[in-house]
Amino acid sequence: MELENNKIFFGIAKVGTKGQIVIPMSARKQYDIRPGDNVLLLGDKANGLWIATADAFDKLAPGALAEIVKGRI
Repeated sequence: MELENNKIFFGIAKVGTKGQIVIPMSARKQYDIRPGDNVLLLGDKANGLWIATADAFDKLAPGALAEIVKGRI
């Protein structure tokens, strides 16, 4: 479901007994995530958990890492 500000809601994933989740097919297609790809998990206690493709994070890493060090993320 398309939301405002380029945000997309893909659905809900259930956590399995081994702590695994399945990324919905629509999200995998949108972000070209394939078996064997690496994804990065980011989060904080107040705002939750985010999943980013490793390739996308590589493009954002210098700025994002600086913000993490400053305590802004």
